[in-house]
Parts: sequence; C-alpha cells; structure tokens
Amino acid sequence: MSDDSHEHQSFETRAIHAGNTADPLTGAVVPPIYQVSTYKQDGVGGLRGGYEYSRSANPTRTALEENLAALEGGRRGLAFASGLAAEDCLLRTLLSPGDHVVIPNDAYGGTFRLFAKVVSRWGVEWSVADTSDAESVRAALTPKTKVIWVETPSNPLLGITDIAVVADIARSAGAKLVVDNTFASPYLQQPLALGADVVVHSLTKYMGGHSDVVGGALVTADAALGEELAYHQNAMGAVAGPFDSWIVLRGIKTLAVRMDRHAQNAAKIAEMLTRHPKVHKVLYPGLAEHPGHEIAAKQMRNFGGMLSFQVTGGEEEAVAVCARTKIFTLAESLGGVESLIEHPGRMTHASVAGSALEVPADLVRVSVGIENADDLLADLTQALG
Repeated sequence: MSDDSHEHQSFETRAIHAGNTADPLTGAVVPPIYQVSTYKQDGVGGLRGGYEYSRSANPTRTALEENLAALEGGRRGLAFASGLAAEDCLLRTLLSPGDHVVIPNDAYGGTFRLFAKVVSRWGVEWSVADTSDAESVRAALTPKTKVIWVETPSNPLLGITDIAVVADIARSAGAKLVVDNTFASPYLQQPLALGADVVVHSLTKYMGGHSDVVGGALVTADAALGEELAYHQNAMGAVAGPFDSWIVLRGIKTLAVRMDRHAQNAAKIAEMLTRHPKVHKVLYPGLAEHPGHEIAAKQMRNFGGMLSFQVTGGEEEAVAVCARTKIFTLAESLGGVESLIEHPGRMTHASVAGSALEVPADLVRVSVGIENADDLLADLTQALG
C-alpha cells in the first residue's frame, strides 16, 4: 500500500525515501535483501508483519511496491518477474471469455503477441485503434469492451495519446483504461492523475535503468482493484524476487536525474537528425512538428530519451546504420544508462509483421543514454555516413 507520509513530498524525495525505511534491527539505510522463502510463525497463524511465504509477500518486494505506488500516485503497487508477467496478471484479473479489448496500432511487440497468440486463445477479442485519435478509439469500442490499452509515448513510433481524453471515453464505455508508462516513467508522466485506472511498467527499462534486471509492475489508484490484482499476483505467482526488487529500488533513486539527462541528450540528437540528408523522418515528441507535441507538452514533464527515425536508403540501410555505431550498442531493450540502437522490424517488433501493427522497414529506434551528447552525435553521424 502507498505510504501517505510521502504524499506531499517532491518526486525526487519520494523516489529516494518512499518504501525505503531504515532497517529496525541495525539501522541500515538501505532495505535488506530478504533472500528467504518462508517465515517463522509465533504459533499457528501468528505472522510477523503479515509474512508467511515469499510468493505472497517479501519485505524487499514490499519496499519496492510501496515505492512504486508513491511515485505513480497510486494506492497499490505490485512488482512482477517481468513486464509481460504484470500484463498477463492484469488481463486475467480484468477479463473473462467473451470480453473485448481495444489495443493501440503502435504497441510493443510482446504486448501484441500476448493479445494475439495467448489471450485470444481463451476467448478474449481485441481490435486495433489509433489511440492518438479519439474517434478511432470510439469506433473500436463494442458493447463487450472492458479494457482500453494505451502506450504513450508508444513503442516504437513515439505516438502520443491524450490520456485524459481516452480516460473519459473509457469511463463512458464502462471500461478500464490501462496505460503503459514505460517510455515516460513516473518522473515524466502521471497517468493515474489524468484518469487512468492502471499503470503498467517494464521495470527492466528506465526504472531499473542499468540494463541489469528484468521486472514489471502494476499500479492502481483503486484500493479494491489493487486487492484483486494482489490476489491474482499471489495465485499466479510470477512475482519479483527479492534481489531483483532491491536492484530496481536502487535504480529508482537516481531516476529523476537520469531522466533529465536522457531527455536532454535525446533532444539534441533529434534536432541533428532532422537536418541529416540521409534521414527522411524523425519521430520524437519533443519536436514541434511531431503531431503529438502539444499533448505531450501538456501531460509530460519532458519528452523522454526514446526516439526513432527513418532512413532514406530503405531497410538494408537501416540495418547497416545499426551495425556501424560504436557507442550505441546494437541490442534490444531500452532505458539503460548506455545508449542502444536497434532495427524494430527485425528485432523487438518482429512479432507484428503482417499485422495492423507492422512497423516501417526503414525504421531505426534508439534509446539515448546518459553519455556525453557530443560523443553520441558524432557516433550517429559517422554511422549514417
């Protein structure tokens, strides 16, 4: 549960202190890694702090979950073994056979695979909408719609959805609005405050921030829904382990300063790419010409560290650019301190090939790290040739 004592503190302070209570035994300022599976009971049912078995609850995971809830302004945070484990738990909590979900036409490939290849097998229907267009969302609704799923900024086309507008649409339809906040992080964007029902994170990305952990999270402002999600988390069991929880907690403490640098570097790179003769389109919400720029400026603190661009030489040149970088590492994932580059069509979004979510073949996606901006600019310039 969220700790109300941090409610009026600034984000940077909450990131360091929420959930991070000094150890009562030793005074250690960092929560211990409780690498334990079970707990001594004081008589049958005599639980100390409510802990009986670490699938159900673990003190290190509790610290992380309290921190997540505080950062997103929610009542309940839940930590999972991966982002997709969090999504799976959420969908099986909210949906029953025969229900319908609206998903974005620009979604993470793993999310699409979960809907198209897994969830659909037990009778859940889904349809695609351009969630940046309110009329497209309304047109995709059916009487059976229970969830509207949004990524903003989206992966990999950096689309922007007006969260408050889609939240109104969801409420009118009797549906839940789920926002994947991975690209923005809670430092840059607060979906619950804008009307979302549940926030999803891949903790692997900006929250962990160092490419050394895999994890996922759900945060909700509805205490009853939080209890229901917690029940399914325990029943299904894909929980974050204590060491992974500790690593994410450590990463979150520097989230604010890292995100400032990510966004600062990304803005410089986006501006350079707009002038490069071998790039014909740059997708970054910080650019004034981006169709979602004004909405992003309204609902985000800054524009983030992710951008994509399309090269004039087509697919093979896009692949070649990825291979020629020296500081940008050719790798999947994102949000780490080091800069990464990838070809979505052949890597992170290969699962959407041939679908309504297929990405342009000439697209390159970069996760801009916190290295020196001039070094990053020079590396991309030489890679483009």
